[in-house]
Amino acid sequence: MNNDESKDRRKSSRRRFLQGAGAGTAGLILSEALRGATPPDSTTEANAANAALTPPEPAPAAATMMGVPFDRYERVRVGIVGVGLRGSSLLRDLLAIDGVEIKALCDIVPEKVARGQKQVTDAGQPEPAGYSNSERDFELLSSRGDIDLAYIATPWDWHVPMAIAAMRNGKHAAVEVPAATTLDHCWDLVNTSERTRRHCIMLENVCYGYNEMMVLNMVRDGLFGELTHGEAAYIHDLRGILTEDANEGLWRRFPHMRRNGNLYPTHGLGPVAQYLGIHHGDRFEVQVSMSSLEHSLTEYVRENYPADNPKRQEKYVCGDMNTSLVRTARGRTVMLQHDVVSPRPYDRINLISGTKGIFQDYPPRIYLDGKSEGHRWQSIDPFKEQYEHPLWKRVGELARKLGGHGGMDFIMSYRLIECMREGLPPDMDVYDAAAWSAPGPLSEQSVRRGSAPVKFPDFTRGQWQRRA
Repeated sequence: MNNDESKDRRKSSRRRFLQGAGAGTAGLILSEALRGATPPDSTTEANAANAALTPPEPAPAAATMMGVPFDRYERVRVGIVGVGLRGSSLLRDLLAIDGVEIKALCDIVPEKVARGQKQVTDAGQPEPAGYSNSERDFELLSSRGDIDLAYIATPWDWHVPMAIAAMRNGKHAAVEVPAATTLDHCWDLVNTSERTRRHCIMLENVCYGYNEMMVLNMVRDGLFGELTHGEAAYIHDLRGILTEDANEGLWRRFPHMRRNGNLYPTHGLGPVAQYLGIHHGDRFEVQVSMSSLEHSLTEYVRENYPADNPKRQEKYVCGDMNTSLVRTARGRTVMLQHDVVSPRPYDRINLISGTKGIFQDYPPRIYLDGKSEGHRWQSIDPFKEQYEHPLWKRVGELARKLGGHGGMDFIMSYRLIECMREGLPPDMDVYDAAAWSAPGPLSEQSVRRGSAPVKFPDFTRGQWQRRA
């Protein structure tokens, strides 16, 4: 283990909650991400150092949570931590699902709690309890005896302590993306889930997108043959959101000042991981990452804010574009990209390729060997009747009516509640939450060491080989 990682391991045993910078800013936990190390001077040195980059996996805290079903819940009682823009949207979707009772809401802004309480009573449910006295009120919500599931929609650095508090108090945790921003925190989620026998589900809504679910059916039907390669991204011009003086502008810009890598890997990676059967006979094994220079966010601030604005004094270190390559245990590859500061149209790429064909999104198109004319893409429309996912057939109309990223948000919450009420295992478990979040800190390690390969932890401790 290198010196930086040894320091981080020591830090993980004494994490402290600190108030974030800026008036009105939510309290933030300072990131434990590795930082400040000098890249090795040569490839040889980088490769030699790599042998110690990933420490051995800890012993299981208890039996695996892989494939473990929920107990059956006649009604699912929910508490929501964070009812800002994202949390209020999730609340709207939950209120539209049969069998859901909203019991408590928590946010450090009292007005947001009051607004959420009104949402609930307007929907015909009793007013939920409200918690807004301090940034630690989530612990009071977690300790309630009338909650089965905690929904967590807060700034990234709060995800892990809030999910752990929920699980330790006997609640299942549903946490926004990314679930964690350090490898230590990924392991904390895994170990706590195993120890408490409570599920920790990352709310990766993109896995429930219309195209993503249809392509998953195509993959499982063998339409693309033996899969060999996938591509995923989060390319989204967030410059205005990152620098605004409200909402995510109060916290989401700050990681760009201390981390250089892929800060938000899960939206693109989650669906591709499901296509490839990650943790169902395969796993991510090694990652290589590199970042471009940082320029776009600095230029945007300089051009849009006066010289006396405090933002003009900020120093951003995160490269505009981060590109990672991930190899799986079965020899498949995934290209993963992150860029939230360049003036580009939105794109998640969403590509899967195999021996019989390929699908790529934005726009959605498909090519099948021997079936598509010439070497030209064709529309996916002819495949919808056969491959549209049953969830979209059942509740797609309501999902689209509610909105929420085209309906995927509602499908995601609907399916989670369905799994709990029917006593099914969750579609995505804590091992997925950890593995899809881990490319963030792994990309930082690789970039810092001159794009050296870094080993990918096996959060399942070998169980991925035993699940079909």
